[in-house]
Amino acid sequence: MQIIKHELLTEADLLSRLKRTRLRGFDRAEVYRDATLEIVEIDPAALTPAQRYVLQEGVQAILDVADAFEPLGIDIFALRGALLFWPEGSDPDNDAPIPFLPPVIEESVEKDGTKVLLINDGIHRVYAARKRGRKINVVLARNVPPEYPYYAYALPQGWAQVDELQELQEGYQKKEYRNPENYKALFRDFNEIFEGVQKQRPRSNPAHLKA
Repeated sequence: MQIIKHELLTEADLLSRLKRTRLRGFDRAEVYRDATLEIVEIDPAALTPAQRYVLQEGVQAILDVADAFEPLGIDIFALRGALLFWPEGSDPDNDAPIPFLPPVIEESVEKDGTKVLLINDGIHRVYAARKRGRKINVVLARNVPPEYPYYAYALPQGWAQVDELQELQEGYQKKEYRNPENYKALFRDFNEIFEGVQKQRPRSNPAHLKA
């Protein structure tokens, strides 16, 4: 991968934008408006996934971005703001940039009342850092309103329950949802503030979870 243009947004700009993140339901509430957001460096082993899989292609794409920016003096695992870039083959004058953010982590209360640092957005970024034996900068969200918890529970056995897949198979349930009948209501819509940052993955959930 070759980078033909890039822009760095400041930490203040990144956190200010994330404060405006809305839910899909609950009257589009701004879930982080009153939360505490900060950039912290952390070992991936200290983070707990909710998603049961990563796609090999997605992990490799992160590693390719890391290798493309290394000669430019930018460490994508140590970002303190947002990175916008245009790869070779794109047109900076007409094409929207590709956004690259630190993963978003939430302090989450689980079924048994324990608190974990749950990976909200960016499991492939965290997994890629883990694969390279790197710590990673993340956006850590604390004091999220209890009425708006993350829409899925953390995996009880953490990374041991995460499958590395070539592709998603039909019927593969991605997460254990807090409210299976309406789990999308609590979905954090980061695409509204950084278009394209949340990739649409192939649908695979069992039929009763596809609504």
